[in-house]
Formats: sequence, C-alpha cells, structure tokens
Amino acid sequence: MLIGELSRRTGVSPRLLRYYEEQGLLDAERGPNGYRRYDEDSVVAVRQIRALLKAGLSTEVIRAVLPCARGERPDIDWCADLWAVLNGELAAMDERIDSLQRSRGALADYLARP
Repeated sequence: MLIGELSRRTGVSPRLLRYYEEQGLLDAERGPNGYRRYDEDSVVAVRQIRALLKAGLSTEVIRAVLPCARGERPDIDWCADLWAVLNGELAAMDERIDSLQRSRGALADYLARP
C-alpha cells in the first residue's frame, strides 16, 4: 500500500509516517517510481508505535521494544534486556514527576504569599 492508504488506515499523517521511517521504526520498500510501499504489517506497526508513544517512550526506546511487540495494544514478549530498559524508563519518569511536583510546590508557595 502507498503512504496515503497507510495514513488513512491508521489516522497518522504521511509526514509522521516518514518521520517514523527516518527513526527506524517503520520500514518501506521503494517502487521503481520512488514511492514508498508498505506491507499489511505496517498498519499494526504504526498502531504499536502510537501506543508506545502514548506510554511516554522515546522513539529510541520504541526501536528496542518493537521487535518484542505483538498485536496492536501491544503485548510484549520479554526479549533480552527489555525489562531492564523499560524499568529504567519508568524510573526516569518517576524522577521527572517528582521534580515537577517539587517545582509545583515552590510555585504554589509563591502564589500563597500576600
């Protein structure tokens, strides 16, 4: 299928699909005319990418997760080292949340002053 059809089927813009390809998340073959051609598995791959982005993962981490992802949700086959990578991402998120909560507290203190 061409990029326009993949875009229609996934609700993801062609520009974003090209970005996913640049990031190594999505594969496309090139036809003799230079057009990108995607196989049927690309629909599931795009839905996996969107779900993993929604979980707050970077494209770099998603590149490591995709080979272990199964289905659109996706479910994860725990490939070597993947558990450690995702636990590291969760710990980093927790640190960012803690930092934001401290910043919020400081700002709320300023606003509470007369």
